[in-house]
Amino acid sequence: MHKSVLLNEVIKYLEPKPGNIILDATIDGGGHAKAILERILPDGKLIGIDQDSRLLEILNSKFKIQNSKLLKNIILVNDNFRNVDKILNSLKINSLDGALYDLGMSSIQLEESGRGFTFSKNEPLLMTYKFPLEPQDLTAEKILNARSEKEIADILFRYGEERFARRIARNIVERRKSRPFKTTFDLVEIVAKSTPHKFHYRIHSATKTFQALRIAVNDELNALSESLEKTWKFLIPGSRLVIISFHSLEDRIAKRFFSAKGGSASGGKKQAIILTKKPITPSDEEISSNPRSRSAKLRAAIKINNK
Repeated sequence: MHKSVLLNEVIKYLEPKPGNIILDATIDGGGHAKAILERILPDGKLIGIDQDSRLLEILNSKFKIQNSKLLKNIILVNDNFRNVDKILNSLKINSLDGALYDLGMSSIQLEESGRGFTFSKNEPLLMTYKFPLEPQDLTAEKILNARSEKEIADILFRYGEERFARRIARNIVERRKSRPFKTTFDLVEIVAKSTPHKFHYRIHSATKTFQALRIAVNDELNALSESLEKTWKFLIPGSRLVIISFHSLEDRIAKRFFSAKGGSASGGKKQAIILTKKPITPSDEEISSNPRSRSAKLRAAIKINNK
């Protein structure tokens, strides 16, 4: 079951109020969304974006069962959040009172999507959040079977911070000469052979490789940077932005974004008050009940002007 991370903290820092228009840029399992909706009733609106149409169908069904009245206050959009400006314009929404980015993967996608997000199941090497998939869409299989050794090594090192990136890439290219990569276990096997056994104990040897390929397939970091800038333009003075990241690359983008808006960057103008001097992390109790929350970091800010 999907558990929303830092739920109480999200509500504290987002501070949704009756009548607010709130963006949930990664609506996912809907745990944060439900808590936000309950606080913006009766006239507020929540715009929830997700690339995975299946997640939106599941979420819509869940709301129908749990509280169908909430459906009149929520707009679900199947799209990439990097298109947030086009999405809001198409809905004739000119301003937002708050926005949330929860960048964690859905447990449903990880465990039930069959798209190769997990190294514990033998699934097709897709690793894309998008559903349905179109023929031209990038997949992990396409990267592994077509990109050069250098390109693959760069992806693993840049997005996974994998110290054995060159060795893994070399062995990937060598293996595909005889057999193309088709499933996650094909990749797990090569990564295991490419990394010293002593490094297999703290985390699974394929963790960083899977993270790197997923980020590359979905162009996650560029999409995040683009989306934050676009969303910021819709936020009105006094509105709040909350970002939950789950690895250092995402957190670095969030930190730099808030630093720039807070006027900390060289020559920058102060557009925001930073609410979290240091990122908020889950309590020991939350980590115990939801181990996947352990790497979460929450940053938040209030927009104070548009200049």
